[in-house]
Amino acid sequence: MRPQVKYLAIYHHKGKYPITTMCQFIGVSRSGYYEYVKRINKPQFDQSLAVLIAECQQTCRRTYGYRRVHIWLQKRGIYRNPKTVLRIMQKYDLLAEIRRYRKYRKMGEQLHKYPNLLDRQFTALRPNQKWVTDISYIHTGQGVLYLSIIRDLYDNSIVSYKTGTEQTVNLVLDTIRLAKRKENVTAELQLHSDQGFQYTSQAYFCLTQRYGITPSMSRRGNCYDNAMAENFFSCLKTECIYRQKIHTFQQARELIDEYICFYNHQRIQLKTKLAPLEKRHQFVA
Repeated sequence: MRPQVKYLAIYHHKGKYPITTMCQFIGVSRSGYYEYVKRINKPQFDQSLAVLIAECQQTCRRTYGYRRVHIWLQKRGIYRNPKTVLRIMQKYDLLAEIRRYRKYRKMGEQLHKYPNLLDRQFTALRPNQKWVTDISYIHTGQGVLYLSIIRDLYDNSIVSYKTGTEQTVNLVLDTIRLAKRKENVTAELQLHSDQGFQYTSQAYFCLTQRYGITPSMSRRGNCYDNAMAENFFSCLKTECIYRQKIHTFQQARELIDEYICFYNHQRIQLKTKLAPLEKRHQFVA
């Protein structure tokens, strides 16, 4: 039996039997019991912190677990034990929603195949050194909307993204062109993808050659080689897409725009305790 349960039993019978006798009988210390009483007699402490955590969850669309909430509080000068934050989130139903797993889809035919240069080394020393890219799908009342993204492994920011109602090579090429217009691409840049037909196409080969980008490719049937692209889609769908019924392509596009803006500018990364673009701007500075 957990000590908290024993303390609660003593608390409920404190009017019938001496506290010391019950502590000795149940096998807990008096000091531990009185510390427990202090905590349960201070509901205003929990409530005031719960209000702040609720504000945090509203800001982040209820996507933060207790670790990110703990960082969010620290940034505002509020220092609490992470376990206290977790306990209050559980007590007041302020936990983040649970993620769903994304089904892996089959690859297309190959024209060009590239070595796995990334080799699951998912960190970079500077911006625009390692990018990952992939396509995912979002179901709407009008049909499937496809989303192509490029993610920078230096800060995990989304460098560029495009949506389309068809899963075409041009969707991927447009994503690369947009990234090239936004960022300074150097000769050391690697662009990692899976073996989808868009990435093995002649058009993809020609565009990466023209931009001086070095393609890298996952091994066949191994989704973990491109885990960082998969990870972003998991965040997007769990924290945004799966939480509502999407009726139109336009609604889906607006949700994607809003989420990626939030993700890049506000969403705290556990490793850095910064939003992606906060880290990027620090490098530039």
